Amino acid sequence: MSRSDNICLDCGACCATYRVSFYWAEADDAPGGTVPVALTQGLTPLMRCMQGTSQSAPRCVALEGEIGQRVGCRIYAQRPSPCHAVEAGDPQCLKARARHGLPPLPAGVRPQHAA
Repeated sequence: MSRSDNICLDCGACCATYRVSFYWAEADDAPGGTVPVALTQGLTPLMRCMQGTSQSAPRCVALEGEIGQRVGCRIYAQRPSPCHAVEAGDPQCLKARARHGLPPLPAGVRPQHAA
């Protein structure tokens, strides 16, 4: 998918709306883990989250750019499982867009995975 085809790269609202929590073994300090542990914080003995996402005004430490403009994830290939789950146009996406004052997605945009 090219940059021009990926509406997520002009949004980023989900990265600044939700806590991104995941099983600790997704981090790269566990065998087979990929998420850079330096960008995470512990929640419980078994759960971690991306730094910046457990605050009252969340914003993932890996998000670059301005919400609603041009954004990117600096660890896209290593992002945790919750980031794979949100799809452009799904209810989580629409809620995040509304929270940031972004307009609804254009007519005809159906939920699609951003990857």
